Amino acid sequence: MTRRVLLLAGTSEARILAGRLWDMPGLRVTASFAGLTDTPRLTVAETLIGGFGGVEGLAQYLARHGFDALVDATHPFARQMPWNASAACERAGVPRLRLIRPEWPARAGWIGVPDLGEAVAALPQGARALLTVGRGGIAPFLCRADLRIVARSIEPPGPLPPNAIAIRERPPFAHADELALMSSHRITHLVTKNAGGSGTAKLDAADALGISTIMIARPEQPAGGSRAQTVGEAVAWLRDFVGFKP
Repeated sequence: MTRRVLLLAGTSEARILAGRLWDMPGLRVTASFAGLTDTPRLTVAETLIGGFGGVEGLAQYLARHGFDALVDATHPFARQMPWNASAACERAGVPRLRLIRPEWPARAGWIGVPDLGEAVAALPQGARALLTVGRGGIAPFLCRADLRIVARSIEPPGPLPPNAIAIRERPPFAHADELALMSSHRITHLVTKNAGGSGTAKLDAADALGISTIMIARPEQPAGGSRAQTVGEAVAWLRDFVGFKP
């Protein structure tokens, strides 16, 4: 019997998990991308690009294609899809796993804020800020004409005012490169999201240079379902909870 798993992708964990599951006999994986960035299709899974049409659309998709489980491996700062996945799985009677990497532990001197608006307010007059908050998070900072902004994102943010410049780059980033970037632009504040993971080069560089870090907290996650912090835990969940034997 072939079991079907819908993988809501977009993170490095999702890519690794798809590779781990692809050659397991009896398991068929379909990976779905939101299409918000220029994400290449996985070579190790069937792929879909775009949304499902909200909770009802996702619930119907799960039922129509006979999925046995859903693994939500979207970004820790995905605000809508985890909630849609939770509601759709409950409606369709499909077990759900949230694969979400651990947060970065707080460091001395971090300024913790709950959202982008508070991050804007936390910047002092005349700050030179490196923003690593994604293309969609840049706009709230542009109302501060007193700031000097370096906005780094995977996709271009669009037109920016004279006090802001855009850098289009995709991680991972090397520690030496982060030091050079912050030094060359005389950065005084790093503004970032607590995405977690191994990519701490920007945090380490900011610490080394004495730059203040404004850390935006993760959004609330839906209750219920199961949760894994690593790919290995996700594989174990599929084995034990769904009944797949790798």
